[in-house]
Amino acid sequence: MAGNYVVIGVIIAVVMFLSSAIKVMREYERAVVFFLGRLTRSRGPGLVIIIPFLEKMVRVSLRLVTMDVPPQDIITKDNVSVKVNAVVYFRVMEPDKAIVEVEDFYYATSQLAQTTLRSVLGQVELDDLLSERDKINHQLQEILDSATDPWGVKVTTVEIKHVDLPQEMQRAMAKQAEAERERRAKVIAADGEYQAADKLAQAADILSMNPQALQLRYLQTLREIATENNSTTLFPIPMDLLSGFMKFISKKTE
Repeated sequence: MAGNYVVIGVIIAVVMFLSSAIKVMREYERAVVFFLGRLTRSRGPGLVIIIPFLEKMVRVSLRLVTMDVPPQDIITKDNVSVKVNAVVYFRVMEPDKAIVEVEDFYYATSQLAQTTLRSVLGQVELDDLLSERDKINHQLQEILDSATDPWGVKVTTVEIKHVDLPQEMQRAMAKQAEAERERRAKVIAADGEYQAADKLAQAADILSMNPQALQLRYLQTLREIATENNSTTLFPIPMDLLSGFMKFISKKTE
């Protein structure tokens, strides 16, 4: 009976040993292994054997991480107070450095992103913040990437998500946009009037060169008025109009 207990105990010990010694790393994971506190090379993916009590393993994911930067109170270069939040995309490129060089690379990257966001946006004006967002995103990405490179972390993209403006600034910008739209409408209307006047001047020059054409246009106008209105319309006919037709008819009869 005692021998059976011994066998069972040995089996349990072997199972526990194997469960603690055998690790499986997924394709996107790496095992950073320390042997008696000393870093060895990272292992994985696949089956990884760990010596219990002598080696310690830290599991690191190599997948792209999406980190949301909370809204930051920022005073722009032209002294406008805004709230800005952003999103940072990064991944671990060197698992050994990500574990050894920094205590918590995720927390460190988050704090660095917040301070960098406040520092960079504090040096730009509000108009540039709203109109040149791509340029600012690229600048933020370069600064964060260079700062996290010693940690084995690669910052691939930084995007400003939302800029929260004060109410009075929103009203001022709305008035400015409305004034700009009115200015464009007036310019378009003035340009249309100019083009119409130019065309009328050209038509007047053409008609002045041919009196018969002017007279025909006069008669066409009379016809249009008579067609559009049901009431009787008295329209004076100048004598020079009839004289032009009489000269034209006399030439034909000669």
